[in-house]
Amino acid sequence: MSRRSGLVAVLVVVAIAGAVSRANAQGGRGATAPVPTARQSAPIDITGYWAAFVTEDWRFRMITPPKGDYTRVPLTPEAIKVADAWDPAADEAAGNQCKAYGAAAIMRVPGRFHITWGDDNTLRVESDAGTQTRVLHFGAATAPRERTWQGDSTAQWDVASRSLTVTTTNMRAGYLRWNGVPYSENATVTEYFDLTPLPGGGQLLIVSTTVEDSRFLQRPFTVSSHFKQERDGSKWNPTPCTARW
Repeated sequence: MSRRSGLVAVLVVVAIAGAVSRANAQGGRGATAPVPTARQSAPIDITGYWAAFVTEDWRFRMITPPKGDYTRVPLTPEAIKVADAWDPAADEAAGNQCKAYGAAAIMRVPGRFHITWGDDNTLRVESDAGTQTRVLHFGAATAPRERTWQGDSTAQWDVASRSLTVTTTNMRAGYLRWNGVPYSENATVTEYFDLTPLPGGGQLLIVSTTVEDSRFLQRPFTVSSHFKQERDGSKWNPTPCTARW
């Protein structure tokens, strides 16, 4: 074989190898893997039925506290005036019976919650008390819309700590407690959802909630709410919002 013929043969082999490599890349071996959905990447499973397990602040959660009792809530002077002027009859007349069921306080309401996947990147948290529904969006924040009791929530998994972080804004002004302790429409709610096993079997869902509100709170207000998992929805009992618990 001549030197020229040998050179041509080498070039042909190189060209064929390059074509095969490109074909393999386009066929998937070298392609970018699809981004997993929030459901696929979930480090924990918080779906199912959960019942409130009241382990703290019983007198603020199970009954309506007396007017003017805002113990341990770091209210501003303006917020204290609002709390002292609380009038449940006025809330009822104005159609504001759900002011204690907004995103900043709904997980404190004694009742049951049903958590499901709305789609692969959206969690739904329904409460039977007040018949409220929260929608937790993974990924990019949703476009601003009209303020609602549950506001706009963005969620993300913390794989390292095996927990879920949820941030909520764009809420209507509401109550942190049944007796008119207020939060404003500019409040931001940050929540951490964690699971822990229960002695003897079962799971406990722990939701740590921090409310920040420069208008009505002197500093962030943090509480922790616990929920026991239930086998099914046989005890599910939807009831409307009420201004008097």
